[in-house]
Amino acid sequence: MSKEKSVFFQKYFVTDKAFYKKVLLILIPVVLQSCINQGVNMMDTIMVGQLGDTAIAASSQANQFYSLFQIFCMGLSAAGLVLTAQYFGAKDLHTVRRVFDLLLQLVIVLGAIFGVLTFLFPEQIMAIYVPKEPDVIALGAQYLRITAFIFIPHGIALVMANVARSVGNAKLGLYVAILSFAVNIGANYIFIFGKLGFPAMGVMGAALGTLVARIVELIVCAVYLLKVEKVLKYRPTKILKLPKPALFKEFKRLGLPAVISDALLGFAGTAISMIIGRMSKEVMGAWAIVMVVDRMCTVAIQGATSASGVVVGQTVGEGDFDRAQHEGWTFFFLSLGLGVIAGCLVLLVGEASIGLYNITPATHDVAVIMMEASALVVCFQAIQSTLSKGVLRGGGDTKFLMVADVLFQWCASIPLGILVGLVWNMSPFWVLIALRIDYFIKSVWLIFRLKSGKWIHKAKSIEA
Repeated sequence: MSKEKSVFFQKYFVTDKAFYKKVLLILIPVVLQSCINQGVNMMDTIMVGQLGDTAIAASSQANQFYSLFQIFCMGLSAAGLVLTAQYFGAKDLHTVRRVFDLLLQLVIVLGAIFGVLTFLFPEQIMAIYVPKEPDVIALGAQYLRITAFIFIPHGIALVMANVARSVGNAKLGLYVAILSFAVNIGANYIFIFGKLGFPAMGVMGAALGTLVARIVELIVCAVYLLKVEKVLKYRPTKILKLPKPALFKEFKRLGLPAVISDALLGFAGTAISMIIGRMSKEVMGAWAIVMVVDRMCTVAIQGATSASGVVVGQTVGEGDFDRAQHEGWTFFFLSLGLGVIAGCLVLLVGEASIGLYNITPATHDVAVIMMEASALVVCFQAIQSTLSKGVLRGGGDTKFLMVADVLFQWCASIPLGILVGLVWNMSPFWVLIALRIDYFIKSVWLIFRLKSGKWIHKAKSIEA
């Protein structure tokens, strides 16, 4: 290796084998978990897709409201991860447990709100996404009524798995995903098509299958954390007690911006669904198919994002800021390589997967076009995801990231998507590019932020 290459490698890549072992212990379970979760999503889409374009459009658009809740939960989990990873790095397990209590309190309240709204106003919610398709609204409303009971158990299970990951235990999420895969696929098959003596419920059967799987997830997470886990040793004895003001202050300083940022992401997803829902049934169906392939091909990126947030957060908690900067560059180059690989995978397997769906030729053609655009987008998606939701967030730079999300999602992607999709009626290729233009801009923006070194903000210690 030449001297120049050696200097470059030492500057931008961590050479400690223990670092890569730590990364892999988080990344591999997360990747496997994501593969299983996306496999479930794909099977859901394929099974519902056997019922026709209307069914797949209805379930896809109904799931956008459910996805909004998931994003809120991920925002809460991300806010907790910033604090739990840093406090775990500082060996302050008492505060880690109190952060966990706070997250559970918040997610239960949030799940109750979403559940009540979904049960009482399913038609109105569907009309937000699909105002001109009464058949899609009717089917989607049936799906949503059952979804109303999913929010609380799924929210609690998500928080449990993510907090476990923040203290270095990524296996819980994997175990839950494996069991959820089996339960969800089996329940979907029974309820959608009417097997083992049950009536064929169609789209409602898909929602019921998901409900059964989420309840099983909650049971597994609770048993694992209360009976098996030996590091955190969490017990819900203080779940009804509010944390100390000092912890609230740190949650507000480092955690709340992450919640707001992910909430804005959720609302942006809703806005995107509203744009897609105002185009055509073919575009709606194609979008659902492309998004499944996108998530399947980017599971390694999700793993790198999770690993980077935990590892960098723990390093910052230990007070080793120089090493955190070094780790940040390593994760950037890792994300770049994973992004290129993911783009190639979308091109290779994306079009072939379209044949698995029972869709019209028009929907097939739109899906092919959008798949090509997705292959271009995922490279930048990898960079911005690993840096924003991983490295910089783990370092506590949540306020800066919140501003970036506001600027690029709401001042670039959404307005441009409206113009390209609804005003200029351009090709679906350019519609997808426009709706993801924030990925391109944020990738460059965040590289400069990483280089500045101003992204490291350590959580303050809390008295027991």
